[in-house]
Amino acid sequence: MSELIVIGYGTPEKAEEARAELFGMSREYLVDVADAVVATADEKGRVKLNQMVNLWTVGGTGGAFWGLLAGMLFFHPLVGLAVGAGAGALAGAMSDYGLNDDFMKQVAEVLAPGQAALFIMTRETTTERVIEQLGRKGGHIIRTNLDHSQEDRLKRAFNAAHAEELKAQNAEAA
Repeated sequence: MSELIVIGYGTPEKAEEARAELFGMSREYLVDVADAVVATADEKGRVKLNQMVNLWTVGGTGGAFWGLLAGMLFFHPLVGLAVGAGAGALAGAMSDYGLNDDFMKQVAEVLAPGQAALFIMTRETTTERVIEQLGRKGGHIIRTNLDHSQEDRLKRAFNAAHAEELKAQNAEAA
């Protein structure tokens, strides 16, 4: 079952650090990430989404390949490459991947200017180890798609990991 977790952070940098940590855990096969998007609120309160995948690039690359192939068939490979790349980039920009952009913007409207949220969609249930590592990055859980008992368990584990990390940082500073 897919799992959705939205974690709020005080700064976009903290949210990006947490996303980088998530990708690191994904490379270690601790979590199967379907999508991870950082939403930020600018000074005017407008929400910007920093997607995991740049659909312009993906579409442009695929379109360039198919355009080059078609161009070679009609003896105009450069024209095919250019037309294919442009059409692919446009198609990529108009498509949506993973989490719904409107949903993310609606949830992110609670952010104050300068704050950020990390939207995580996993293909399987998130393990305790993943929650503990993300909890060490700080933040607070804004929303999930879990039932109340599972969400409470998740919040307790996340907050406990964050408190443990703060305690360790305070011990090092002393």
